[in-house]
Amino acid sequence: MFRYTLHTLAVIAAPLAQAAEIPPAMSQYIYDDLMKWINNIQIVHAINAQNRQTRDLSETEIITRDAAWRAEIGQAASPFVDRVLNTPLSMFLRERLEHSNGRITEVIVMDHKGLNVAVSNVTSDYWQGDETKFQETFSKGSGAVFIDDIRLDESTQRYQGQVSFSVTDPDTGRVVGAITVGLDASAFF
Repeated sequence: MFRYTLHTLAVIAAPLAQAAEIPPAMSQYIYDDLMKWINNIQIVHAINAQNRQTRDLSETEIITRDAAWRAEIGQAASPFVDRVLNTPLSMFLRERLEHSNGRITEVIVMDHKGLNVAVSNVTSDYWQGDETKFQETFSKGSGAVFIDDIRLDESTQRYQGQVSFSVTDPDTGRVVGAITVGLDASAFF
């Protein structure tokens, strides 16, 4: 598991691939493609809107919401999951996925508590705040990048590497959330 700032990633894009044991082509894709849209203003606005709604949630309420999300997965009726999956931002994320030529497997946008704001596809849980992808970006400040090891992902059932970024509001300079992009490892070999 590795943590880099955007500046570090930009400066050492090629060596990063060896350091993180990810294919050089994946490192280049992170630098050339992902970094161009991860702080898209639509993403920032959606996170800010949800941050206002979830500001006062307790950990108990978060765990309750996470349990409700998990209970809806695979059910005929899933209003909670559908509410997140059918937002304009989730549609934008699916467009990014579709235009990636199979390189992107999933995209998750999280608020300041690690709760799903938007997703490209259904995730196995609603609360990402207890996971390394959120903990190694949001709390690390603006420009934080975390590249996790390549492994079999429960949600996508593919071997993927996840790259996560803190999301910064350009108006305030404050980190407002995080975004994780799953990359299909086989697309980069």
